[in-house]
Amino acid sequence: MAGKKYDVKDMRLADGGRKRILWAGQDMPVLQRVKERFAKEKPLRGMRMSACLHVTAETANLVQALKAGGADVVLCASNPLSTQDDVAASLVKHDKIPTYAIKGEDNKSYYRHLRAALDHKPVITMDDGADLVSLLHTGYAHLLPNLVASMEETTTGVIRLRALERDGALKIPVIAVNDAATKHLFDNRYGTGQSTIDGVIRATDMLIAGKRVVVAGYGWCGKGVASRARGMGAKVIVTEVDPVRALEAAMDGLEVMTMKEAARVGDLFITLTGDMHVIAEEHLKVMKSGAVVCNSGHFDIEIDIKALTKLATRVEKNVRNFVDAYVLPGGRRIYLIGEGRLVNLAAAEGHPASVMDMSFATQALASEWAVKKQKSLTPKVYEVPVDVENWVAKLKLSSMGLRIDTLTKEQQHYLTSWDHGT
Repeated sequence: MAGKKYDVKDMRLADGGRKRILWAGQDMPVLQRVKERFAKEKPLRGMRMSACLHVTAETANLVQALKAGGADVVLCASNPLSTQDDVAASLVKHDKIPTYAIKGEDNKSYYRHLRAALDHKPVITMDDGADLVSLLHTGYAHLLPNLVASMEETTTGVIRLRALERDGALKIPVIAVNDAATKHLFDNRYGTGQSTIDGVIRATDMLIAGKRVVVAGYGWCGKGVASRARGMGAKVIVTEVDPVRALEAAMDGLEVMTMKEAARVGDLFITLTGDMHVIAEEHLKVMKSGAVVCNSGHFDIEIDIKALTKLATRVEKNVRNFVDAYVLPGGRRIYLIGEGRLVNLAAAEGHPASVMDMSFATQALASEWAVKKQKSLTPKVYEVPVDVENWVAKLKLSSMGLRIDTLTKEQQHYLTSWDHGT
């Protein structure tokens, strides 16, 4: 890779990737509006940006918008299995954006690509999982004084960054894009819900109707997956550690039980917690033969794969694309999708462009806000400004042909007064 400003699988895939990017772009009208304005105003002029994101057609539209805004952008993958190789090649060939991402890259290559992104000496970073910021705080601490801010796109990353902040170890301003309503209420719920089920079906050709689907975690991602599985006729079981979320799942009409109980009856298991070993050895030991397990949380630690490997007498790789069979004593089989990595990106194409339109428009505008406010920002985790969220939501409604009411002056006064009673 020395001397090359990219590392992709095959540049011959570029033209096919271009078609995919254009197809996604037509379903991202809010981001296109941002791109058009960025192209005129150049709010990111001269800013070196390093983005560690899932390299998909939707992400390509985001980095194109950032470049249109004047940014000098470098992109690397935020997960070894989430890259769309044709998109990566297209970004290099057609957009001249240095890209370091190969689907299926090993851990060594993954971190080499992260280092290539930081060798760009960014003043703004974008992250999906906080791997880039984590490396920045350790191996590239000399860059920290020049960092304007970092944007974090996913729940797992925000958890890591808030932990850094609590420990007094966070050295840069971070904007929690994931926590924006225009992101997690739609991307996490509807995007993860649809794309996770899509990944399962592509990988297994499973009929969801009639299956007992165990959803571990009832946050916004879990809610999305549970509602889609239920809509396709599944009997959905939710496992939780949070009593309020468990109660919510129960009142949504879903079964709630412990993973130990669910492990004995589930047909399909999907983890979406952001924590480790949610499916552990004790659960794997009692699963019925033919059980399918997968993860839609960011990291591949939610399923204890080491324990599964230890239990197995043999592993049959790729019994279907992205599916491995773990054969246990007595011939019992457990099927693992996508090596326990993000099933919606490992075995499918990730979230639909329409929902990523809001997430990435918010991401782009958050970076513009950080540049404008850079002199006043301190090392802490910031929320996305409300006016940014409202602008994105209103424009999305407009693109869908929907209109909403406006408060009258009388209504505005009533909502801000205290003297109107019974």
